[in-house]
Amino acid sequence: MYLTREEERIFNGECGWANEICMKILTRLGDLYGAKKLIPISSAHVSGVSYKTLGDAPVEFLRALADAGAKVKVKTTLNPQSLDAEHLTKRLPKTLAQKQLRILEQFKRMGTKESLTCTPYYLERPKRGSQLAWAESSAVVYANSVLGAWTNREGGPSALAAAIMGKTADHGMHRDENRQPNLIVNVETRLQNETEFGALGIHLGKMLGDSIPIIRSLGKTSPDRLKQLSAALATTGMTNMFYCGIGSETKGIEKISVEAKDLKRTIKELSTGSCEKCDLVFIGCPHCSLAEMKQIAQMVKGKKIKRGTEFWVCTSSHIKETARDCVKEIERSGGQVLAGVCTVVSWTEKLGIETIMTNSAKTAYYAPTLSKAETVLCPMKDCLRTAFQG
Repeated sequence: MYLTREEERIFNGECGWANEICMKILTRLGDLYGAKKLIPISSAHVSGVSYKTLGDAPVEFLRALADAGAKVKVKTTLNPQSLDAEHLTKRLPKTLAQKQLRILEQFKRMGTKESLTCTPYYLERPKRGSQLAWAESSAVVYANSVLGAWTNREGGPSALAAAIMGKTADHGMHRDENRQPNLIVNVETRLQNETEFGALGIHLGKMLGDSIPIIRSLGKTSPDRLKQLSAALATTGMTNMFYCGIGSETKGIEKISVEAKDLKRTIKELSTGSCEKCDLVFIGCPHCSLAEMKQIAQMVKGKKIKRGTEFWVCTSSHIKETARDCVKEIERSGGQVLAGVCTVVSWTEKLGIETIMTNSAKTAYYAPTLSKAETVLCPMKDCLRTAFQG
């Protein structure tokens, strides 16, 4: 890789250990992927924030960076943590909360924004064509495909290194030639709800590898449904972007079809539990938008949670604050709005939750492993019908 004189000085340790280690992370990754230079970024989004998934060992590395004076040079947001102060902290062992706080403290010392969300684009929408270094896979696919930004699927350490340097290696999705579609997907059925969009993503992710598809016949759809598609694509595959029915010259490109039976089979495979034994109904993976909060509040108005069932809505603190009236309506019904946390990276098993119903294909895919729970995957309206009465 070509490095500027200033970048060489950093690489050689002349600007401190923290800057040196971050520069070496970026250059070694750049060499691995054939990048010729570093390019400036406008924002970074760092994963590896939840104590449940991070553990103890990496915390020492974060502390070492902070002790050495590392500071982010661009706006840097963080992925969800493992609990929230208002609800889960009161129900889980204090030691878990203490260890989670130590992680957040190190990030805070480095100047990151305590956004704690997998949907950073709700806080501030990146400009079309802007270069990013984002590590949350669902946000990466959404940013490239829906927002028109440019980012690779970073790991937590590389996203943090990019944030501290204000740069990332120029390869992959940062290069126009790597953003061209190379596969056409014809969807042979009309998708009815967000769960079917998620099922499409899970199904395609297993088939596509790192191909960039043009997905046809989606029709006019909402950003929230495309968010579920993005999250599910990233869950089972390495696809970093897709096009909705349009793209460059498609002559000679391979075509595949997806039928209704493929989606039904995927939903069935992701539903390992029973509605009758549901402990938790969960909406908000990825984190809920303002539109989704309004929809949920309207649907639960005048209803009460069924006995023996919990209802969680996960979102960012930003959306929770913006949607205060919706939050009041949801909580009045007996539900809980959790900010800055995600069920997938929390300790639901420690709360005795054995079956989770959700409209998120991503949650349904991960919960059996990460949450040790059976899952039921169905649209939001069916989730709410199960959770509420009246």
